[in-house]
Amino acid sequence: MPDPETLKFYANNAATYVQHAQRPTPQLAGFMARLPPGGAVLELGTGNGRDAAAMLASGFAVTPSDASPELAAEAQARLGCPVRIMAFHELDDVAAYDGVWACACLLHAPREELTDDLARIFRALRPGGVLTASFKAGNSEGRDRFGRYYNYIDADQLRAHLAASGAWASLDITENDGSGYDGEPTHWLWVEALKRG
Repeated sequence: MPDPETLKFYANNAATYVQHAQRPTPQLAGFMARLPPGGAVLELGTGNGRDAAAMLASGFAVTPSDASPELAAEAQARLGCPVRIMAFHELDDVAAYDGVWACACLLHAPREELTDDLARIFRALRPGGVLTASFKAGNSEGRDRFGRYYNYIDADQLRAHLAASGAWASLDITENDGSGYDGEPTHWLWVEALKRG
């Protein structure tokens, strides 16, 4: 279930938050390159809609979603298309997408829920479908200075959650340093997993 304090932050700060990071993350280009032309994409945690806008402009059939109704409203105004209000545990699609894009959102999933959330994503992907997701690395769950919950997992823990979630044909985790809305130095984990075809 979504963390109430995290949702409260996004509800109270949606208009400010959506002004952050207007350009798509560099990893998005690699994700789109792995999809079939016009492929169906589920975006989890669309936030301000920046990545959905780039995918739509590239001809993909995008279903943007967010657990925050306030962020969903902001993204919908930007995109001019419906944004699905959905928490991770509510995903029930089966073999519906060629790709799932989850940039800086699954990091809010409770640790005890993460394997199940990844299994739902696995089920929602078509054979050969790709998942790309990013996480803030760490050793124990906690909150940032805004009160938002993070699962703060390391690469080995993340691999274990993924291995337990489905039969992935390939799994790659890369790491880089960056930041986020809080402006703090952040070590990021980027997952690319391919569902067995």
